[in-house]
Amino acid sequence: MTDFWIAILNFCETTVLPIGRQLMQEYGQVSAVEKSDGSLVTRSDQWADAELRGAIAQAFPTHGVLSEEAEHQFPAQDWCWIIDPIDGTTNFTRGIPLWGISLGLLYQGTPVFGYVHIPPIDQSFHGFWLGNSGLAGTDGAFLNNRPIQTRPDQPSGNQLFNICARSTQVLQHPFPCKIRMLGVASYNLLTVAAGITLGGVEATPKIWDIAAVWAIVQAAGGAWVPLQSEPIFPLQVGQDYGDRPYPTLVVSRADLIPQFRPLVEFLGTSHEANPEKS
Repeated sequence: MTDFWIAILNFCETTVLPIGRQLMQEYGQVSAVEKSDGSLVTRSDQWADAELRGAIAQAFPTHGVLSEEAEHQFPAQDWCWIIDPIDGTTNFTRGIPLWGISLGLLYQGTPVFGYVHIPPIDQSFHGFWLGNSGLAGTDGAFLNNRPIQTRPDQPSGNQLFNICARSTQVLQHPFPCKIRMLGVASYNLLTVAAGITLGGVEATPKIWDIAAVWAIVQAAGGAWVPLQSEPIFPLQVGQDYGDRPYPTLVVSRADLIPQFRPLVEFLGTSHEANPEKS
């Protein structure tokens, strides 16, 4: 790992972990209000968002930032952080111990590094997925600094697949795995990277739900399948990403795509036909 990537990882650990400890004192104790897009926000989301943006500005003043609670327009800088201060706000407000803090680092519009911390269960995921970026370094995915990889098994009644609250329609037909629903978009897909599940689907994730996970899942060997015809990345300078959903299927390896995609691809078609839905 190069000095640059060591500095990036150290920044995430030293910044996010204290924020997570503070949020642990607040979760289950705060109320939420509904935003215009129907999602929830609390004062804890807003505080954590401001803390993360301030830390990035101090440590990396030339980097841009796009965050759920503040700036939705993609900036012109080569390097940009995408922040989700609390993924799983409903769980957070109800005292359900599964929610996380997510930071994705993009280079020229495409994620190359992701860091997701799940405070209630003390799990921290990170991954490097440099792809065709031309950046120096080695790909890899980690949970609590130990390497992880996706599960090699075939679908069966003893394997798991995650869905989200807006994808329950998949249950109208036989499904080749046991179904789970976690209520946290990032952790839904990270369980694939960790070898816990064979796949997961999210019907309406926003860019801050998936930017960090994009790098981690693929670095662990998973296959990422956008369910709309347009590619997700690279993001475009000046575009507002606040209201765009990105229906997504993730599976543990590419050869499972033909088995799972037909079961969930209607989620992408419905949102292309009705882009206002999220």
